[in-house]
Formats: sequence, structure tokens, C-alpha cells
Amino acid sequence: MRVVFMGTPAFAVPSLTALAREHEVALVVTRPDAVRSRGKKLEPSAVKAAALELGLPVLETSRMTPEVLDALRAAGADIFCVAAYGCILPDEVLHMAPLGCVNVHASLLPRWRGAAPIQRSILAGDDETGVSIMRIGQGVDTGDYCAQASCSVPGKTADELTAELAELGGELLVRTLPAIADGTATWTVQDESLVTHAAKIAKAELRLDPAASASQNVRRVLASSDAAPARCSVASRQVRILSARAPEGADASSLGGLPKEGVFAIRAKRVLLGCADGAFEVLEVKPDGKRAMDAAAWAAGLQTKEGAWELLS
Repeated sequence: MRVVFMGTPAFAVPSLTALAREHEVALVVTRPDAVRSRGKKLEPSAVKAAALELGLPVLETSRMTPEVLDALRAAGADIFCVAAYGCILPDEVLHMAPLGCVNVHASLLPRWRGAAPIQRSILAGDDETGVSIMRIGQGVDTGDYCAQASCSVPGKTADELTAELAELGGELLVRTLPAIADGTATWTVQDESLVTHAAKIAKAELRLDPAASASQNVRRVLASSDAAPARCSVASRQVRILSARAPEGADASSLGGLPKEGVFAIRAKRVLLGCADGAFEVLEVKPDGKRAMDAAAWAAGLQTKEGAWELLS
């Protein structure tokens, strides 16, 4: 099958590599080079880097200009495949290829339509999430889907879950394309009564809060990223929490009682932050202006073994 692929971040790379292995990728469309890390240099998208390594032709654009439309037509593709491209596609593009345009979406639709389905599934405490192969329509992730695959959520960071779903999506895409091509794919209309929306994560949502539950705070840490870090103040020191867990059962009992809401305590070199319903343990931190470090090493530099921790305003 002849395919045009559209994608930009690392999530899209497994879909591209899977397509290149099984089909003829006539053109890869991705967003232009941009400043993507803390440096000031322009960097290629993950998809561009992967496409060049695979020897595939690349078109960089953030807009569907007449020149881009001409290039898409010239590709002569049977189908357009999209994975986190980051650009709204006009009707002309959606209907340009004989088999249409399908998208790899990182949720079990109709749950978590929108920009941040992976982080939303973590924050909501979902037991499972997955990927959906869907038709692209006019609304945000409103199209019918023809295939889904799932995986568990608990205990996984956003990066870990993104990587797992990316691989799952690439495998599902190539497994589903033959059925789309021969017309045997069964398309399911999304049940609007089950829709949830995955709005972009705001930084304030991931601030750690003594008034929240321990599990809520741990999920905020798991869902955090450089763009929206999980932060708080401990002993009047602002810090980013990189890794955390909630002590349970015998482990919690061995600590001699958990600190109360708004209190931090260092016990047996373990850093505990008291919450509304218990406490969670901090495993790795990044103090402002310093490198990431083990929580025990960081705690050794505090002046006290117990004190206050607070929500950042």
C-alpha cells in the first residue's frame, strides 16, 4: 500500500517505522525544525529524524498551503496516516486519498478526546487506556474508530506510558490497514454520552497539595513533565518531585506512623509528605537551580527532620 504519513513527536515514530517496514511510504509530512529543548538551537522533529534515517522523503510544514496540497496529490497515496502531527487538516486533505485519512489516537475513544489523553488518564486514576485507529473528521477526535488496543495505567509515568502506547499504536495501525483497504474494517460511531475531554495540562494542575490525597499527589508526579512539573515547597524550599510512591500496608506500618496533612518527616532516611488521607514518599527530587538527586541525599541537607510542606501559590 502507498502511504503518506503525517506526524511530529516521538510518539509518532513507531507508527512511521512500522509503516515503512510493511508498506511504501511515499512522503513524510512533519512540522518544521524548532527549539525543542532548553538550548537555543533549532532541532528536527523526532519524525523528521526517523524519516531521514529511513531514507524517506520529508516535507516540513505547519500549514496546508497550495504548494503542500500539490505535493500531497503528487504522492499518489492510497491512504494518509496521521499520528500527533499537530496541524488541522482541511477537508480537501481528508478526502484526497482513495482510502481517506486515519489517525492513531492515544486513548480508548470516546474517553479522552483532545490534546493530553495520556496525562489525563494518569491523573484520573484510570486502570487502563490504549490507542484507537480512527477516521479524522471536523471535530476534535470525533471520528469513527475501527480498532483499539489497551494497556494498564497504574504506576507508569507519562513518558513510560507514551512510549508503550506509541509502540502499541504502530503495531495496531499496520495490523488494521489491510482491513481498511479491502473494506472489511468495522467502524464504530463514538457514543457521545461516554465522551471525556483531555484538555491541555496547565502547570497549576500538577502542583502538589497537602490537602489532596496521597494517591492524587503521586498521580500528579507520574503525569508531570518539564512543561508542567510536579512542584511544592518543603521546609520553605521550592523543589520539583521527580518520583514518588504511596507507602502501603506493612511498609506504612514500619514507618511508625505517617505525618499529618501539611507535615513532612524524614524517617529512616525516607522522605514522607503528609496528605489529607495519609502520606506519600518522595524518591527523587530536583531542587531549584540544582541537578536531580535521590530524595535521601537531598533530605540530608535539610536543617530539620520534620516541618511544613506547602502548595506553591
